Amino acid sequence: MSERLVQCVKLGREARGLDAPPFADELGAEIFEKVSAEAWQMWQGDMMIKVINEYRLNLAEQKDFETLIEQMRLFLQLDGAGAGLEVENPERGKGA
Repeated sequence: MSERLVQCVKLGREARGLDAPPFADELGAEIFEKVSAEAWQMWQGDMMIKVINEYRLNLAEQKDFETLIEQMRLFLQLDGAGAGLEVENPERGKGA
């Protein structure tokens, strides 16, 4: 079986694709079609944790989970724009 190649929107080049969609929904299908295994590993291996920590996300909260998904889409460049990941949280340190 040959490896599956995708035109990775994050890397801007053809690269090895994921073996399977990471989620069983439309977002998972979009990632499977547009994001390389290398770019997905960049998100999972490092950036996802940085976003969770910087925004102090509680993934049990729907709003926080949606923030994570929004930041993931930005990082992976799934919304067509160049890149606009906000790793620095402007609200951090401000009293609630």
